[in-house]
Amino acid sequence: MADPARTPALAPLPPATAADLDAFCDALWLSDGLSRNTLAAYRRDLTLFACWLHSTHALAPSAAQATHLHAYLAEFSRRAKATSQRRLLSTWRRYYHALKQDGRIRDDPTQTLDPPMAAPRFPKSLSEAEVDALLGAPDTGTALGMRDKAMLELLYATGLRVSELIGLRGFEVSLNDGALRVLGKGDKERLVPIGAAACDWLRRYLSAARNELLKGRHSDALFVTVQGAAMSRQMFWRIIKQHALSAGIARDRISPHTIRHAFATHLLNHGADLRVVQLLLGHADISTTQIYTHVARARLKQLHAIHHPRG
Repeated sequence: MADPARTPALAPLPPATAADLDAFCDALWLSDGLSRNTLAAYRRDLTLFACWLHSTHALAPSAAQATHLHAYLAEFSRRAKATSQRRLLSTWRRYYHALKQDGRIRDDPTQTLDPPMAAPRFPKSLSEAEVDALLGAPDTGTALGMRDKAMLELLYATGLRVSELIGLRGFEVSLNDGALRVLGKGDKERLVPIGAAACDWLRRYLSAARNELLKGRHSDALFVTVQGAAMSRQMFWRIIKQHALSAGIARDRISPHTIRHAFATHLLNHGADLRVVQLLLGHADISTTQIYTHVARARLKQLHAIHHPRG
């Protein structure tokens, strides 16, 4: 199935329409402080819709009626997952709400749209034994292996997003306090505890391996490459796949986000409160964290079976 985000534009946008969408996205960034990736997704959704609308009806998005939105959604849903459809609806609602607030339209055409049913999501995770194997895979006798070990330990200890991990700068980590300060989605800052094991491996990496990789060059980035540059998402993706192979974990079962899921899952398995996990993960809404509630339910059933006299 084709990815709707990669569907080619049907026709070039008129300059006025392109300017209108740019102004909306700029205003959205200023008012809501959405992440770069979220804004890019909203812009892509609106641009594809605007191209379709211009090509098929010679209309700008601001002139669209509910019938046009229904027609586009019917076509879009044939090639897009339910999550992409819900994001498109969210994009439309923000856009047409802004138009109505500005007095540019009288009626909001999204009022008659119903979101697709949400399929239950169960995030991919790893067992604690698999995480142990992954963390033990890097060769810590080398500078690169020491760096990889420190990155994996820190990722599992904190549940950071990969963008947050590779974006860390040295001064944002306090080993004495056992915590780091990270700028997450929507430019929201949070303080995350590191843990003793991750602190220990970070100290080892910083005391020798990082300087060996930098070779006298300067970088604010906490984790650096042999070229002295900051770690990239693509490079860390390759690193984690490489060590997963050494640990006997199938490559299609792991990604940097899998470690984030393992962090949350294992916390809940050991009794952490869902609200605490929400704060540590940097979720703005508890509903996002609730994808892990199946883990909590499984643990409650296990405890019931162990401790209840008729369990």
